[in-house]
Amino acid sequence: MPELPEVETIARTLAPDAVGRDIQRVEVLDPSALHPDPATFQALATGRRIESVGRRAKLLLLTLAPRDGASTEDNAEDSGAILAVHLRMTGRVFVLAPGMETDRTRAVLHLSGGMRLAFADLRRFGSMHAFTAGQGAGSIGTWPFYANLGPEPLSMNAAEFRNRLGLGRTRIKALLLDQSVIAGIGNIYADEALFRAGVRPDTPANHIPPKKRDALFAAIQAVLTQAIAENGSSIRDYRDAHGDAGAFQNHFRAYGREGKACLACGEIMRVMRVAGRTSTFCPQCQPAPR
Repeated sequence: MPELPEVETIARTLAPDAVGRDIQRVEVLDPSALHPDPATFQALATGRRIESVGRRAKLLLLTLAPRDGASTEDNAEDSGAILAVHLRMTGRVFVLAPGMETDRTRAVLHLSGGMRLAFADLRRFGSMHAFTAGQGAGSIGTWPFYANLGPEPLSMNAAEFRNRLGLGRTRIKALLLDQSVIAGIGNIYADEALFRAGVRPDTPANHIPPKKRDALFAAIQAVLTQAIAENGSSIRDYRDAHGDAGAFQNHFRAYGREGKACLACGEIMRVMRVAGRTSTFCPQCQPAPR
């Protein structure tokens, strides 16, 4: 699943081709991909200029301008819109060059100047959502998934991170994967950060002292920053908006290294299940909680 670094990379590589262009047509190839429904999605998106491409947690966000000459006072649908793309497991958003076609495409945004943006999804778990701008009915703030997102790990400070973890018995890996606690971290970067901080994935939050919480926070920020610089991790399907792979997988110290020697101490890496996910750890560098 694309996590924070991958979605950030897609946004950065997509922006130069998309910002400033008008959405002239939405080609619907799989109606189930568009929400709240294809007709509403097309009505909100068509005829608007893409003002910016960004990210919130694991969501790709396209902010759309009001239509030219539209009155924003009388009609909320004329005040601008936001398209949110939830990539889930295998979703991709990328630029389609002239004459280029691709498999598993679910929707295509036809932009001014002949540019096309494709949304493809091998396993069909992902989705595209259209919202009105502002705070009223139909805005992105009324989407429970978006409204419940926690703070961004690269925007918070160490004190806030310590407080977000709380003092309960929930295991730390489960907390890091909970998007309402901290937004954007998934299985890959949770494993990598926990290894760097020397925290075992099943450690209860109330067994992690302040100094170790600070070490984990620093590890999270370092891992995410490095992964963004490496354009994310390409393990299976992930590619950026131009089809290029990321390179952070070449720097994994924990994720996917079950049965291999720990790069720090030589102990054999092991796995456990936490929050329904496979967690790779070193029993020597990440000792069991006491």
